[in-house]
Amino acid sequence: MAFRGWNWLLLLGKQNTLAKVWRSRRGGPSLCWQRCCHWSSGKPLDPEVRAFLEENTEVTNRGHLTPEIRLRLLTPRCRFWREKPDLWPYGDPFWAIYWPGGQALSRYILDNPRVVKGRSVLDLGSGCGATAIAAVMSGASQVLANDIDPIAGMAMILNCELNHLNPFPITIKNIINSEAGNWDLIVLGDMFYDEQLADGLHHWLQKCIRIHQTEVLIGDPGRHQFLSHSIHSQLHKVIEYSLPESTRQENYGLTSSIVWSYQPSNSLDDS
Repeated sequence: MAFRGWNWLLLLGKQNTLAKVWRSRRGGPSLCWQRCCHWSSGKPLDPEVRAFLEENTEVTNRGHLTPEIRLRLLTPRCRFWREKPDLWPYGDPFWAIYWPGGQALSRYILDNPRVVKGRSVLDLGSGCGATAIAAVMSGASQVLANDIDPIAGMAMILNCELNHLNPFPITIKNIINSEAGNWDLIVLGDMFYDEQLADGLHHWLQKCIRIHQTEVLIGDPGRHQFLSHSIHSQLHKVIEYSLPESTRQENYGLTSSIVWSYQPSNSLDDS
């Protein structure tokens, strides 16, 4: 019952706290494969942060759609599941939940490796890094994970280690509204939780498609903010997955998650 505090932060506060952070970091420098601020293999993690994350998360591959992927997550067996949320020292750990949209994207990529094989992939709002990990496992030629939380970046490196992968590049810049990067595929899950952020995403994704003919896949379990946004009329359903019971409980009864292909009717309209 004590974890209700975390649920409030992760499911309600995400719409306010995290969205404000995304907006406050708008217009960062343009990014590409050759010039992005990132972690990659060979860069050591802060040993104090590593030790804290290893002590206060659980390694698990149960209760979600991708048992092939092991992740460090907050679970009922973790101390901070029972603690007050404000005792967590590094900011709200949104990355420590494997969100249903990301689960669907990761499952789809693992089942359909042709989607990423030999292609460059940007995982936007990567969180725990599961979808980026799925892309690497499925043969993507280049993977860049993006999350504005530096602790998420550190957690992704730990999750790469768990899955016997060399860490992929990770940028903690807010790249929304920056110069459109040249990626073959952009994947994003559970990002449409705030109207202003959703508007910025919509505009930026259109720009990527217009300039680079980028393919875009979106994962979402059917939250109101996503279903009511204008982007929804330009989506094509790819596949729907039934969520495991534990994921349903963590997400207030949402029962399924869908992968959508974003195909704007007029990608030349950049207004």
